[in-house]
Amino acid sequence: MRYLTFALAKGRLAKKTLAMFEQMGITCEEAKDPDTRKLIFTNEEHKIRFFLAKASDVPTYVEYGAADIGVVGKDTIMEEGRNLYEVMDLGFGRCRMCVCGPASARELLSKNEIIRVASKYPNIAKNYFSEKKNQTVEIIKLNGSVELAPLVDLSEVIVDIVETGSTLRENGLEVLEEICPLSARVVVNQVSLKMEHERIRKLLNDLNEIIH
Repeated sequence: MRYLTFALAKGRLAKKTLAMFEQMGITCEEAKDPDTRKLIFTNEEHKIRFFLAKASDVPTYVEYGAADIGVVGKDTIMEEGRNLYEVMDLGFGRCRMCVCGPASARELLSKNEIIRVASKYPNIAKNYFSEKKNQTVEIIKLNGSVELAPLVDLSEVIVDIVETGSTLRENGLEVLEEICPLSARVVVNQVSLKMEHERIRKLLNDLNEIIH
């Protein structure tokens, strides 16, 4: 039996996913060691391998078959736009992708004016404004705190993930439009789903029972 390989987005998401696997009886003690330098963890009994990757790389590993299954946020799936199957919503890591800015920017969104939009998610921002709103915008990609952009007049609005909204409020910004809800999702390589259909289906069913 070949190994089923999982790519997990590093951090909270990986921890939570591994905890769910423990509930299913699939343990991986090595992965819990905070000082480990290992990149790949194996459960011999179930023939399952896990590796931790940067979130934005998870869809790439899955599309190319380096991982059969991945667990990553919906925001990353949308931004990366890879060819893979999104098969399950794990229901944790819930937040929203939103257009945010000062209250004064609200009318710029309704008037269909050309505006500048700063975001860590240029593809999501571009698709939202061109496909949903038919509004021409200039997208500025940032890697750090995007909330800064409207405050220093780099952009009129931002597209970013909103959990509680407290960072926005502290900086005089607010949610102007909601793009979509986000949470942790399971993605599967298209070939793996055909070749390992029964094993993957069983894993998904077991995960489903834990969630519900």
